[in-house]
This record gives sequence, structure tokens and C-alpha cells, in this order.
Amino acid sequence: MDITIGQQIKKFRGSALTQQGLADKSGVSYETIRKLEQGRKGASVTTLKKLARALDVDLADLVGNRYGMPTEDPGAGVVAIREALTSVDDLIGDRPAEPPVSLTDARRTVDYAWGAYWNGRYETLASILPPGIAQLRATAHAAQNNEISTAHELLARMYWVTGCTLVHLGHADPAFVAIRSALSASERGNDPLLAATLRGSVAWQLLVQGRYEESHKVALRAAASVEPAGQVSEQQLSVYGSLVLQGATAAGRDQRVREALDTAAAAREVAARLPGDTKWYECNFGASQVVMQTVDINVSSERYPEAIAAAKDMPNRGAGLTQVSQARHLLDRAQALTRLRKYREAQDLLLTAERVGGRDWSRYQTLMKQIVQELREQERNPALAGLAERIGVRR
Repeated sequence: MDITIGQQIKKFRGSALTQQGLADKSGVSYETIRKLEQGRKGASVTTLKKLARALDVDLADLVGNRYGMPTEDPGAGVVAIREALTSVDDLIGDRPAEPPVSLTDARRTVDYAWGAYWNGRYETLASILPPGIAQLRATAHAAQNNEISTAHELLARMYWVTGCTLVHLGHADPAFVAIRSALSASERGNDPLLAATLRGSVAWQLLVQGRYEESHKVALRAAASVEPAGQVSEQQLSVYGSLVLQGATAAGRDQRVREALDTAAAAREVAARLPGDTKWYECNFGASQVVMQTVDINVSSERYPEAIAAAKDMPNRGAGLTQVSQARHLLDRAQALTRLRKYREAQDLLLTAERVGGRDWSRYQTLMKQIVQELREQERNPALAGLAERIGVRR
């Protein structure tokens, strides 16, 4: 039988805090904590992060979503990624583990990694990232003259996809090492939009850690650095709008709902200047992304009817989103429907999310597991039982 979030809260609370003491320290009501520990209530991400902070544990430990990827290949997996990120070859005089490659091959490696990421193929990433990091690092080190900027920009993008992957696997600390390494590499490049986008990724990682105010400030300061003036490129509009929207999401997670919705409305105005949904610098931005994040703002603030209403504005059923973004949006909608006791509709969306995101992606989605656990208290049918088994939710 899996350990529930309520059991985890009780374990970490131990004898140091009573339920009332945890309520006072976290700002979460005593009644909510009592029901969580009894397994009678689900919790929003915002509530769980408040509890994790009060219990002085990572959210990944509280909800049990820190994943490893055991494999027969000793050069693959989370441990191998961490070792690649923290190489000490320069300190011991060893040569890089991988030889440098041409910029064409380096770009091909980076693009392949991002393609795997956007398709939720985390197990593939666990195999290709360790050698890829070493290869791109060696390439940047060997670059000369006019190749230096490009080589370091490609290295930055490789570190970046590594950080994003580690976040999804619940490893926040090495993820942050990766994104700071990406920022450092980008400083030797010559692309201000890439540098700004990487600061947006820092903001996202801060948000995942529950550092909402810092996330908000980093995102909006990065947005200000590339704010459009006059006629600008589609790339600049897209990066700017994405950063503004990141700031809106952070404000929403911080329960500053009015500010979050106003900022999302500002992002919507930027999106209206674009010909449609875009994907520059590995960031989706456009009307679809604005709707997705508006739903997220409402769900994280437990405004479930408003979330369902906002989802109706999604253009073309989210066709402008990547597969994993579409699937993540379906999870937000499923959570809202679950809290509104529309259990069968929520179940249908979960099954659709699994199909859209793929089974590899679904196995690593804590939110999906939480919703399935809640629904199993209400629904008894083979489809839900089958989904629970496929994603590793057991009684």
C-alpha cells in the first residue's frame, strides 16, 4: 500500500508539532490538516507547499515524487546526470569524458534532447543527458574565434533542458545547479533573448520550490530587460509575453489572485500582437498558453468554477500547446472537476491526459496520482483502476 500524503504529513510532523501547531505555523487550517491526515481530503499545490515549508522538508519528499531511473546502463539515470553536472575534470587534470563535436552535431544533440523533453520521454533523457552534457562542455571548451558564442549558447541550452528534466523528476537542487550553469554559459554567448528566457526558467524553478515572491520578481525583471519598444521581432514579443505570464503564475501561486489575473491579461494583450501560438526559445507563448496559465492561477487559488469557465476560452482545443502542455492543462481541469464533485468528467479528462502525454510522462505526474487517489474514493470502475495501475497508484 502506498504511503498517502496525509501519512507523510503525520510522519514529518512527528511529536514536534501538533496538528494545531502545524496549522499555526503553515497558515493552513486545522480542519484541512486533520482531514488530510485522515485521508478524507485532497490539497492544492499551494497548500502542500505551505505545509512542506512549515515541516522544513522539500515538497518532493512530502508528496513522494522524487524519482530515480534504475537502468542496466551505469552511465544513465539521475545519479549520472548529477555527476555530469558536477564534473571536476578541470580540478584533477583529466580530459573531458567526451570528445568535442562540430557545432552542427552539437545542435543536433541539443535539439534531440529538447524533443524528448517536450514529448515527456524522461527515461530517454536519463540516457542521453549525461554524455550530452560532457560532449557539449568539451565542444564549448574547444571552440575558437567566432564559434565561441554559438558553442556556449548550445551548452546553455543543454544545461537548461537538464534542469527542466530534473525538476520533473523531483530533484530541485541539481536542477538549480543546471539552470545556473546555463546562465553562466549564456553569458559567453551573444543572445540577450536566450539569457532572458533562462532567467524565466530560474523563475519557474523558484516557483516549484515555493519561493513565489522571488519567482515573481525574477520573471518580471527579466521581462523588463526585453520589453518591446516600437516594431520588434516575433521572437522578442514571444519571449517578453512568456516572462510576463510567468510572473502572473507566480503571483497566482502566492494567492495574489487579482494581481495574477491582471498580469495574465497584460500577457494576453501581448499574445494578441502575434500571428498565433509560437514556440521560440523552447517556450510556448500565445493565446493558448495564456488560457492554460489562467486556469492554473484559478486552480492554485482553489477557484474551481472560475477555472472551468476560463478553460472554455482555449482556442482550437489547445492545439497550440505541446503535447505535455496539453496533458498538464487537462490535469488542472480534472482537479477542478474533482473538487466540484464531477467525478466521471474528471476521470475522462485523466484518461485523455494519459493518452496525450503518453505513459512515460504520466508515470511521473504527481498531480495525476493525487487526483486518481481522490477519485478512487468516489468511483469504482475498471477504467480508473487500470489507470491507477499504469501510473503506479496502489491501495
